[in-house]
Amino acid sequence: MRNETIAVHGGFDSDPTTKAVAVPIYQTVAYSFDSAEHGAALFNLEVEGYRYSRIANPTNAVIEKRVAALEGGVEALSVSSGQAALFYAALAVTEMGRNIVSVPQLYGTTHTLFAHVLPKLGVKAKFAQSDQPAALAELIDQDTRAVFCETVGNPAGNVCDLQAIAEVAHRAGVPLIVDNTVPTPILLRPIDYGADIVLHALTKFLGGHGTTMGGIIVDSGRFPWTEHAQRFPMLTQPDESYHGLVYTEHYGPAAYIGRCRSVFQRTMGAVLSPLSAFLLLQGIETVALRIDRHVENARRVAEFLRDDSRVQSVNYAGFPDSPYYPLVQKYLGGRACSLLTFAIRGGYDAGTRFYDALRLFKRLVNLGDAKSLACHPASTTHRQMSPAEQRLAGIGPETIRLSVGIEHIDDIIADLDQALDAATRS
Repeated sequence: MRNETIAVHGGFDSDPTTKAVAVPIYQTVAYSFDSAEHGAALFNLEVEGYRYSRIANPTNAVIEKRVAALEGGVEALSVSSGQAALFYAALAVTEMGRNIVSVPQLYGTTHTLFAHVLPKLGVKAKFAQSDQPAALAELIDQDTRAVFCETVGNPAGNVCDLQAIAEVAHRAGVPLIVDNTVPTPILLRPIDYGADIVLHALTKFLGGHGTTMGGIIVDSGRFPWTEHAQRFPMLTQPDESYHGLVYTEHYGPAAYIGRCRSVFQRTMGAVLSPLSAFLLLQGIETVALRIDRHVENARRVAEFLRDDSRVQSVNYAGFPDSPYYPLVQKYLGGRACSLLTFAIRGGYDAGTRFYDALRLFKRLVNLGDAKSLACHPASTTHRQMSPAEQRLAGIGPETIRLSVGIEHIDDIIADLDQALDAATRS
């Protein structure tokens, strides 16, 4: 099936008991065992089944199967937020004294996790000076355990050269972990270009309606953990916390996601509620339609801003003069994403006047909603970063980030026009 069909049908046909065609909400904490022997077999991972909804739930299983199919992975784990997905994904392959190498163009809270939280756990993050593969390669050493990037940076809008970065990571014997929240698998499937682990904030485009938090980790099943056993003993040697289980032996290609579920979800418990999984599935059913409208509206907005004398600059990867334009053709099928940034003539003061004058655009820090959204990153999502770190991430004090929604394009442009007028009126 193509992705447009998977988004509607993936992971579910009908309920086996009632024949309901909508995914049921299994709002339960626990599941009964047939016997003591059956319970033991479930906890020993000897038989398939459900034990406790902190570990797995039938509603959540559908969204996991659906997103794994959309991304071309072998299995997935749903969690309570995109940040929880990132935290688990990093912890699953690192340990004290090791490091992760990352591009600098990151979502602000991702930067905070890497720069300030993981180091307190003994894991260092090394930030390259750019998203170029060579800049990442020069930071990799014998203690590196993963390379990380956002496929399309938030809010920088940069497009990473996934194939080249994957080659850099694999030459060093480490996986490439990517956050694919902004393009979604409708525009880009990173596993097709060598990525090993794919993350999403389901909260954003996949959910698409600004109602429900969620995150997911997708395992490609392709990274050869056993070939690099010395780097990844947590996957290739017995785990004392789980009665000596060896994840690569028990789970095979899904060893990584098996460890994420068995260790981190089971013991740290950032659980996606069944109701949230149900609501997110409603969004996923229409993601292909929404992405088409998002992308077309964003193109029209970018062209309007570029041609307006009140605007100083527009950062949009879909313009032929963008350094990322060739990568948009290669990875995104020529369709730049609906996230873009721009600066108004008059600097920071004009930018804040513009922001305050918006009527249709909602002033908030979310993105990927059906509604058009605006954000001032320097004072919100990236406030904890230094000015130098903000510049490396692709923003300045004057930067406005737009997440262009699916409203009528004339109404979107009319709102931008009146806000620009208010911002630049002397």
